[in-house]
Amino acid sequence: MCGFAGFVGEVDDREQVLVNMMNTIVHRGPDSAGKYVDEDAALGFRRLSIIDLSSVGDQPLYNEDRSMVLVFNGEIYNYQDLREELKAAGHEFVSNTDSETLIHGYEEWGEKLVDRLRGMYAFCNWGYKEEKIVCSERYFRNQTAILCEYEWYIDVCF
Repeated sequence: MCGFAGFVGEVDDREQVLVNMMNTIVHRGPDSAGKYVDEDAALGFRRLSIIDLSSVGDQPLYNEDRSMVLVFNGEIYNYQDLREELKAAGHEFVSNTDSETLIHGYEEWGEKLVDRLRGMYAFCNWGYKEEKIVCSERYFRNQTAILCEYEWYIDVCF
């Protein structure tokens, strides 16, 4: 099982804080590690490769113009159907992962994306142009929830 960690807001030595957070979950993702750090947000990921074993499935993932960055854990059961719909709408995919469906789905449908997902998952999507992070999860409940949606400089860790 993969794992992710991160935060938005003001944090001193943000890259080292993120690395420390990622090191606490190394057991969840021994295959690779990735991070995204800017002045407002930091997202870290530990990967256990399952669907797409290539490095193009490494996270964080970016959309086509790199204005959004995503970390994701879980499985989207209907990702192939969603992927075909998104490709027909003009989205370009670089991997065969279910993860990439989330970032393009968020671009296309916004928060209504979660109503279309079937699976067990958690994800955070950072839109750095908007300075907005949206996190959602669906594991132990039948309902999907947007757990947090933060804009600007509200401090949060996940």
